[in-house]
Amino acid sequence: MATMKSLQTGGQNKIDVVDVERPVPGPRDALLRIRACGICGTDTTFLHMGGMPARGHAGGEMISISLGHEPAGEIVEVGAEVTGLKAGDRVVVNPQAAPSGIIGCGGKHGGMAEYLLIEDCVVGRSVAVFPDTVPFDVAALNEPMAVARHCVNRSEAKPGDKVVVFGAGPIGLGAAIWLKLRGVEHVVVADVLPERLETALAVGADAVINSATDDVTARLTELHGHAANALGQPRPGTDIYIDAAGAAAVFSTVIDNAKWGAKLVMVAVQKKGADIDLGGMLRSELTLVASQGYPTEIFEVTPEIVEHHERFAKLISHRIPFAEAGRAFDLALTPGAAEKVVVTFDDRP
Repeated sequence: MATMKSLQTGGQNKIDVVDVERPVPGPRDALLRIRACGICGTDTTFLHMGGMPARGHAGGEMISISLGHEPAGEIVEVGAEVTGLKAGDRVVVNPQAAPSGIIGCGGKHGGMAEYLLIEDCVVGRSVAVFPDTVPFDVAALNEPMAVARHCVNRSEAKPGDKVVVFGAGPIGLGAAIWLKLRGVEHVVVADVLPERLETALAVGADAVINSATDDVTARLTELHGHAANALGQPRPGTDIYIDAAGAAAVFSTVIDNAKWGAKLVMVAVQKKGADIDLGGMLRSELTLVASQGYPTEIFEVTPEIVEHHERFAKLISHRIPFAEAGRAFDLALTPGAAEKVVVTFDDRP
């Protein structure tokens, strides 16, 4: 029996690297050798919990799960009924297409392993092929950049709009890139970490705001001009606010600054509930739009990541070998220690 190493949740804030049986593809499956896999906030949430709740157990029993839903790799074996794919193809994966459950999020398989079984493999639904001009670590950004793209699609931002993105993590920075590639006139990124704001400028943001030290209202007014809410009270001329931070303070800041007819797109998971000033929303006729996942965007983004891969590469702050996965997750679990961590795998034949 051939085995492989797979990374799973251990106890709280711990990972286990275990030896498991290497999958054998059936006639409709493909076997992927993982070359890179990103670490996501969802992974760290599972680690904080020590796994995920077992189904049917009301007592809070946690079960270990295989991690990793941002993989990129090379096809090594293809089932007889799979078409349009061959050994040697480099692919990114749709983790939500697996019939046995979402890859790396409680499903049977995880992408933080040496090999991944792509069940019922269909090109364009399960995987998308990318060229060898794109490094595997950058290709592994495909899934989070699909999340960011859906957020921008939900915003319906137009070229003449003025937009501010709160949160310069991978999703917020990805949203900034997509907004600029969409032709949006002016994009501001706000965060509390100076190094993340430097990255925002490097990937194309027009301006940044350090919300820990700057007067956000004054800066937005300086950058986006003067406007008003429905009562004529002065407000910055910002058209669209994107919350990629998940902090209650963002909602308060947006409501305090929103002009008449502004829009707030929520893509971040809220870490704590917020007391929302509904009267403030009313006075601005503020539209709240929620953005979840990537209903259609998972492979919509792939050709543009290929075209602009050098730009997207700037989102990666740490590339760490799988042999040092413990260090990779320690970084991801430490607030402010890393922007985007990608675990890389030995790429020798």
